[in-house]
Amino acid sequence: MNVRVRAVIFDFNGVLVDDEHVHFELFRDVLAAEGIELTERAYHAEYLGFDDRGAFEAALQGSGRSFDRAKIEDLIARKAKLYVEVAEAGLKLFPGAAESVLLAAERGPVAICSGALRAEVEFGLRKLAVRELVSAIVASEDTTRCKPDPEGYVSTLKALQTRRPDLTASECLVVEDSLAGVEAGAAAGMFVVGVCHTYQHDELLQAGARVVLPTLAAFPSWANFSDMGG
Repeated sequence: MNVRVRAVIFDFNGVLVDDEHVHFELFRDVLAAEGIELTERAYHAEYLGFDDRGAFEAALQGSGRSFDRAKIEDLIARKAKLYVEVAEAGLKLFPGAAESVLLAAERGPVAICSGALRAEVEFGLRKLAVRELVSAIVASEDTTRCKPDPEGYVSTLKALQTRRPDLTASECLVVEDSLAGVEAGAAAGMFVVGVCHTYQHDELLQAGARVVLPTLAAFPSWANFSDMGG
């Protein structure tokens, strides 16, 4: 890897926590109550990588429905309540998730940049027992534009710069599973590693990933042979 990495930024859903299928099912159920059908194919093709606000707005617009901010907030709250019930019943974690965060934290600051709600990210990090290793979290509430817009990663860099003022975007390594997330990290000028949890190798490369790993479990071994010092 011909880049000096001084900070690592992980996406959350689909990278550390294996819950993309849960989010699809919850989006589907909440939208079904509104009379809108959401198929798994449509979710992966159009909405995966969006935050809750972006996904609900896109689904309502695509169905020709009018809405206001209060309506979107209501849908988000309904989905969040259902997510808590599922998470408390048992949240599935990807193999290598805790080890990857631990390795990255040994080399420099670690952050999370996610379209998930902050409470969901906090819950998952505590479940992984790595919350104290994470220096910054940029969640859905912290941005106005969702991935593939780079706003979240730009904000994450600013948060990390409170610890390392001289940190640059090119010194940040991003770990992503979605095409929208890969595009966002690349657009922010960061080195993006894709993991094939959700999309195929070639798709992640075409989206802008510089390296693609089969799973997150491969990250610790790959990183040990990469220049992650500094």
